[in-house]
Amino acid sequence: MSEEIDEIYDDQDTQKDKYLTFHIGNEDYAIAISYVTEIIGMLKFTEVPQTPDYIKGVINLRGKVIPVMDIRLRFKMEPREYDERTCVIVVNHKENTVGLVVDTVSEVLDIPEANVESSPHYSQIEGNNFISGMGKIDEKIKMVIDVNSLLFRDEEILENLVAAESEGVDS
Repeated sequence: MSEEIDEIYDDQDTQKDKYLTFHIGNEDYAIAISYVTEIIGMLKFTEVPQTPDYIKGVINLRGKVIPVMDIRLRFKMEPREYDERTCVIVVNHKENTVGLVVDTVSEVLDIPEANVESSPHYSQIEGNNFISGMGKIDEKIKMVIDVNSLLFRDEEILENLVAAESEGVDS
């Protein structure tokens, strides 16, 4: 039993301060690696009626139906054509799996907690309510995504899609 607990803590320690970085437009973003389950290329979406434009639909990922959100559109940015560098970051949060479409994935970086400034004042600005902090790496800034706000802030639609997915709805 003690060995199992040690393994859990070792796994958490290896993910501490690690972030997957990606680009949307000209900006750099980061998401805690602990949320990321995998990165996949673009797949064909099955559109779901009466969802916001940033919900691209659902995909069948190895037998599991998951909703897909275009982060660019969620941030109210101009849409762009998907290309060979566009990919989907599959995240898991609170037992929910969601795909996030990003322009390009960069790398996994160590951003020590001391280098991440919280940004409560940014969250009051329209469009910045999905940013939990600013990670400083050398002279660069990576905007740290608040996954909970991104997925569930004021939105019943994504919650309903995730609930349907967890109940085993087929596409």
